[in-house]
Amino acid sequence: MPKHSRKTRDADTAARGASIRAVPPIDECLTAAQANPALASFSRSYVKVMVQRAQAELRAAILSGRDLHPHDRAEMIDAVVSAAARAVVADEAALRPVVNATGVVLHTNLGRAILSESAIEAVEMAARSAVNLEYDLETGERGDRDTIVESEICELTGAEAATVVNNNAAAVVLALNSLAEGREVIVSRGEMIEIGGSFRLPDVMAKSGAILREVGTTNRTHPDDYADAIGPNTALLLKVHPSNYRVVGFTSEVTLHDLVEIGRARGIDVMEDLGAGALIDLTEYGIPHEPIVRDRIAAGASIVTFSGDKLLGGPQAGVIVGRRAAIDRIKRNPLKRALRCDKLTLAALAATLRLYLRSKDLAHELPTLRILGRSASEIGSVAPRAREIVAERLGAGYAVEIVDVASQVGSGAMPVEELKSVALRVTHPEKSANAIATMFRSARIIGRVADDSFILDLRTIEDPSVFSVKLKTD
Repeated sequence: MPKHSRKTRDADTAARGASIRAVPPIDECLTAAQANPALASFSRSYVKVMVQRAQAELRAAILSGRDLHPHDRAEMIDAVVSAAARAVVADEAALRPVVNATGVVLHTNLGRAILSESAIEAVEMAARSAVNLEYDLETGERGDRDTIVESEICELTGAEAATVVNNNAAAVVLALNSLAEGREVIVSRGEMIEIGGSFRLPDVMAKSGAILREVGTTNRTHPDDYADAIGPNTALLLKVHPSNYRVVGFTSEVTLHDLVEIGRARGIDVMEDLGAGALIDLTEYGIPHEPIVRDRIAAGASIVTFSGDKLLGGPQAGVIVGRRAAIDRIKRNPLKRALRCDKLTLAALAATLRLYLRSKDLAHELPTLRILGRSASEIGSVAPRAREIVAERLGAGYAVEIVDVASQVGSGAMPVEELKSVALRVTHPEKSANAIATMFRSARIIGRVADDSFILDLRTIEDPSVFSVKLKTD
C-alpha cells in the first residue's frame, strides 16, 4: 500500500477518534434541551431517550465517515438537540389509522372488523370511568364479567350458556382443555386446517392437552370413520368449519347432524369450531351464506366456538356457547382467567350484540354488514370522484382507470366467495406496481398489486375524500 494512502487512512482514523471523543455527554445535551421549545413540554425521561438516539446517530455518522468536519462542543450539542427536536416532531404512535383499499373487508393485518359507533362509545365510556366489570350492583358483592354479554349471546344463539375469551383460538384451546384433557378428540383429516401465521389446528389441540385422533382422508370422510374410531378414551367429536379453504371435486364430509347422531348413540358430545361467527342469515343482505351459530346449536352441538371480530362485526374475542354443564366446566378452568377479555373488549362486544337484538336497520349501523352488503353499482357511484381525486394527487404521467374487480370477505371467512366490486387501477410507464404501492403506503393508503397494476378497491371506501392526501410522486 502506498505510504500516502496509509497516511490518509491514519489521518481519517485519528480524525474520527477525535470527533467521537468530542461528542458531548448526555447530561450536557439534556441541559441544553431544556431551552428548546420543541422539547420543553415533554418528560425528562422521554427527552433523554430522544437525545440518546440523536447522540448515537451522530456517533454513527462520524464512524462511517459521513461527518468528519471539525466541530466545537457547542456545535455538537446544538446538532444533537436539534436532531432530538426533529425526532420528537416526527414521533408517532406505532398504531396508526390507514385506508383499507385492499378489497379484503375483514383484513387480519389491518385489524379486521371496524366497530359500530355504539361500540366505540361503549369503549370510550369504559376507558374513561370505573365500571361494574365484576361487581353486582344489586348485592354489592363480586360479580361475573361473563354476565355483561352472556344473556345477549344466549338470546342470539339459542344456547343454554356462554363465555368469552380473547380470540377464537383461545376458545378452542380452553374448550378442549376443559372437556378433553388427556383424552381423545376425533376429527376429520380434511378439517385439520392451518390459519394465518402458520397457526395449525393440530398444534392448538396439542397445547390443549387433548389427544388428536384423525379419521378419514383429506377429501373424503364418512360417518363410519367416526363411529369406528370411538373408544373408551374418546372425549369429544370435533367438527371444524374450513374457514380459509374449500376441498372440491371428489369429496364427502360428515354433516353436523350426522355427527350429533353418532355422538348421541355412544354418549359422546360434539364440539364445532365455527370460526367466522355469523349470527344471522347473511343472504338477506346480499352476502353469500355462512353457517349460523343458532342453527348449529339447534342441530345438537354441545359446544360451538366462533370469533367476535369476523362476520359478527365486533371486537377481537372468542365466544363459546353451548350446554350449561359444558360451559360451567369451561368457566371453572384456571386457564379461563388467563384468557379472559378486558373491560374494553366486553364493552364493545356487548354494544355490538345489543345492535343485533335492538336495531331496526342493522345493515346501516354495523359497518361490517354494511360494507359486505354493498352492491357493485353502489360502489361504482363513488368511483368517478375517487378517480378524480387520485388522478389530481398523482399528476401527469399516471393512468387512473375505473375497473371491475372482485373483493373478498377475509380473515378466513368465505374463502372461495367473491364479491363484485369496483376499483381504481393505477399504472405508470416507468414505475412498477410495487413502486406505486410503496408510494401510497407512505401516505397510509393500502391497496394491492395484481396483474402488474396497483389496485385501489373501493368496496371499503364510502367517502372518496380519504384519498385526498399528499403523495410523493417523484
